[in-house]
This record gives sequence, structure tokens and C-alpha cells, in this order.
Amino acid sequence: MDDIWDVHCEKMESFGFDRLIYGFTHFMTSNSIGPREDVMTLSSHDPEYMEHYYGLELYRSSPMLLWAAENTGACSWSWIRDNLGMMNESNRKVMELNRKMEVTAGYTLSFQETSRRSKGVIALTAKRGLSQDDVDAIWQEHGNEIEAMNNVTHLKIISLPLSTERARLSKRQREVLEWVGDGKTNQDIATILGVTPATVEKHLRIARDKLGVDTSAQAVLKVSFLNQIFTPDDT
Repeated sequence: MDDIWDVHCEKMESFGFDRLIYGFTHFMTSNSIGPREDVMTLSSHDPEYMEHYYGLELYRSSPMLLWAAENTGACSWSWIRDNLGMMNESNRKVMELNRKMEVTAGYTLSFQETSRRSKGVIALTAKRGLSQDDVDAIWQEHGNEIEAMNNVTHLKIISLPLSTERARLSKRQREVLEWVGDGKTNQDIATILGVTPATVEKHLRIARDKLGVDTSAQAVLKVSFLNQIFTPDDT
């Protein structure tokens, strides 16, 4: 994941975008992007910016997220200027942070997903000193290439085990969930692993707690969404 992100950031910087933030979730609802603990985020922004934007969850009120929630493809940040009338106080707070941190020109890409619960978005912030007109000119010349590269990067990222703020499962916890996914009972799993049913239930309980779910079936589904089950190695 780190290698892919580093290569992508380096390539985007060659086009004039030196600060990127990518977010993806499998747990979006009709009115929310879901719990922060279930959002995978990658960023090349300054830590100070992320401390406010992500740490204080201001991203939930990002003006371009209004667009991304209803659209796919690429959108110039001039959309904000053209839609100031629909911005509320929370949106304007994000706009003020962006002005302060010189996050003022760029493009946002909202990726096409195969599930209505999934959403991936990347915001490409232009280098300081570039205006939105400058960025739009860059996009006019290289937009198709930039968009294709971002789509390929997104597809590769979501094919890998996804890391979120939730604690990672141990190898044994994943193993137990894999057997649950195969339809085995706790007694079956205990026999296969050479442990007691109580030990199996202990592993399942810890796994459920780490994943923030109530049932083992939900745990299997969630860990599958995160590509953390049936992995080829101990990643």
C-alpha cells in the first residue's frame, strides 16, 4: 500500500498536485460516509492540516464531498465558487481552514463503485501559488491521463488488505472467522484447531469487538470487505 501511494503521489506531483488525500469506505449510508473507524485514509498533506481536517472530522463537511456523494468522475474546485449559496456553516468552516492552509485550488475525483455502500474519493490539491484557472488549464491538457491514473490506483488499493483505525485481527482470530465463513460451528472449529469451544468463542468475541459488530456473521462480512480474510500471508 505504501509503495503504491508513494508512486502515485510522485506522479501526481509531476502534474502540479503535491498534496493528496484519499478516502474509501464500504460502510456508507444514504446520509453518512459511516464511522471514521471504518474509513481508510491516505494522505500526503501536512500533519497540521490533517490534524484539523481529519482529526476533528471536518472532512464530513468538505464542500467537495457534497458533490462526490452524488456524482462520479472528476470535478474542478471551481464548483465550490459556483455553489456558494448551498454551503452551510460547517462547509464554510472547512473552506476557512483550506484558505488558511492554502488548500485552495485542485480537483476531486469520485470513483465509480459496484456497491451502493462503497465510496472512494481523492482530492488533488495543487501546489501553492497555482490558481484554479491554472489547475483547470492543466486538466484541460492532461485531465484524461490524470483521471485514468487515479482510477487504476484506486482499483489497486481496494484490492489489497485495507487498514482502518480499528485494531487488526490476529492470525488466529482471522483463522476462526475463515472457518465460520466456511459454515463450521464452534464445535467443528474447536475440533479442527484442537482447542475447546470456549476458546473458539473467545477468539470470535475479540474479533467482533475489534470490528465493531454484534454477530460472527457480521464479522465475516466486514473482514471480507476489508480484504483481511483468506489472505495469502500474514498481512
